[in-house]
Amino acid sequence: MSLPQPEIPFGPDDYLAWESAQPSRSEYVDGEVFAMSGASDAHGTAAGNLFVGLHAHLRGKPCKVFISDMKVRVNAVNSFYYPDILVTCDPHDRLPEASHVKHHPLLVVEVLSPTTEAYDRGDKFAAYRTLESLQEYVLVSVEQRRAEVFRRDDSGHWVLYPFAADEELELASVDFRCPVAEVFEGVEGA
Repeated sequence: MSLPQPEIPFGPDDYLAWESAQPSRSEYVDGEVFAMSGASDAHGTAAGNLFVGLHAHLRGKPCKVFISDMKVRVNAVNSFYYPDILVTCDPHDRLPEASHVKHHPLLVVEVLSPTTEAYDRGDKFAAYRTLESLQEYVLVSVEQRRAEVFRRDDSGHWVLYPFAADEELELASVDFRCPVAEVFEGVEGA
């Protein structure tokens, strides 16, 4: 997350109207707007690889996967975020009024970067945990070639399932599996 843009303290509706006219994406966090920085080649490749796998897996099912440009509304913290990947299976997220903002993600994936890692692990994850629909939150580390899946258990607690490069990634929320190495296919260096 970058520094807030100056002179834009406004409400969610104002943000949505303002952002629709902007050339770049910005996240909204309780009245403040944060410009989104561009992703590295490695970041985009890893996110793209996982998106392609999820998209193929979910074809013909009532779930839909989005990459990078779809907002998620988190009412409990008065915020809008742009996750790297999100999956929603909720019929409310298929209505015309949800064409630019989803409210009920089942799965959210963030590809970590040095500038966003602390935020993705901390405040952003805390915000996402308030979404009743969310079953898994995935952090993908390009530098360490691993994925960490935080999965909500039956008692509502979040349990960490780490997956190394030589293991098979499992996303139980959408019954998806793939070798972790496939997520990093084509990623140069780190």
